[in-house]
Amino acid sequence: AAFGNSVVAIMAGLIANKIAHAGPMTPVTDVIYKGGYLNPFDLALVALIMCGFGAFTLWDENYGETNDNEATNGKGRGKWHDGLKNALTTTMRNRDVLLCGIISSFFEGSMYIFVFMWTPLLKSFLVDENGDLPFGLIFATFMVCCMTGSSIFSILVEKFPVEKLAIIIFAVGAVAMGIVAMEINETTSFLGMNLFEVTVGMYFPIMGTMKGGIVPEDKRAAIYNLYRIPLNFIVLFSLLTDLTPRFSFALNAAMLATATLLQIVLTKRRLETTGKMQEESESDMVPLVEKGAEEESSAV
Repeated sequence: AAFGNSVVAIMAGLIANKIAHAGPMTPVTDVIYKGGYLNPFDLALVALIMCGFGAFTLWDENYGETNDNEATNGKGRGKWHDGLKNALTTTMRNRDVLLCGIISSFFEGSMYIFVFMWTPLLKSFLVDENGDLPFGLIFATFMVCCMTGSSIFSILVEKFPVEKLAIIIFAVGAVAMGIVAMEINETTSFLGMNLFEVTVGMYFPIMGTMKGGIVPEDKRAAIYNLYRIPLNFIVLFSLLTDLTPRFSFALNAAMLATATLLQIVLTKRRLETTGKMQEESESDMVPLVEKGAEEESSAV
């Protein structure tokens, strides 16, 4: 799925870059324009309408698991905020769940800030202020790097646990954002951005695997919603404070460095928990083996 998404994103970037330069933006009325950079948005509108029609005709509604008696009598249903309250209690009591949420908020927050800031940073390197950049082609390059990251994950996951892989990608992401924040030149900054996109491609399957093993399944939807609260605060802080590109990427590097340290703590806790579970399972197996040996000796 991740590979397919990247392929579609690459094609979308190339098509958008082509149609954006197909003709100049011209006014139709005083407030309505057409052509130029509006063409990719018009094409996106058509794609969204097609997706909506496909979802309406092909998808069935998921009502979840309900008890017929409860559905008939209307009993057994709690208040609307009970699920969110239980999810918050679980998150605060379970340190692994809390760490997972903070780490994902830091990384995804830095990813969204990157989305907002890569354009003004690259434009600042232009000698001609009225010059232009092939934004669609640059976006397609980012998506190639993202697809590369997801492919690298599929190779490395067979040899290393996802918790240790997460430490590496967070550290590499922090270095990449630090390189971009230094604004050495356009080439170096662009390479740093591509390196960060590789970590983005690895992040989603890694975090999806970790969340699947950490977050309780019966509270998963509500806890995932809680995870988005600090993420939204990070994004709003970046947008409302009007940060410069350099400061924004430096903030990204700091958040990713913090995520690296927290991931080290989480990895240590997860490996210790896994080791204890293995020891308990082995200790439970010993009496069974001894009992089987005794039965065989008595039979002889």
